[in-house]
Amino acid sequence: QVQLVESGGGLVQAGGSLRLSCAASGRTLSNYHVGWFRQAPGKERESVAAINQSGDITYTADSVKGRFTISRDNIKNTVYLQMNSLKPEDTAVYYCAARLTMISIYNYWGQGTQVTVSS
Repeated sequence: QVQLVESGGGLVQAGGSLRLSCAASGRTLSNYHVGWFRQAPGKERESVAAINQSGDITYTADSVKGRFTISRDNIKNTVYLQMNSLKPEDTAVYYCAARLTMISIYNYWGQGTQVTVSS
């Protein structure tokens, strides 16, 4: 099993930046495709970004394209989400998740980290 722990959330003003981290334990994260998701109160969970095992293929949702960047450090067993030019509508709980392939379901989820962007 893979245990995922997110960190780096917090309160930031609009236009600011945060970097979220998704650290893995239990197994090597480099074996997994990793995604970042978010869920705001009263809204459905939204896929934000994803990255393949080697880090050379990424996906970024249109809503955050040009502002958010996903990356990974397989030596540190960690995936990052760099969030720039944050907007109040980015306020949500952010989760990372892992799956074995790009067509598998996400089997492993972290507990989430709160991101709040004030206007």
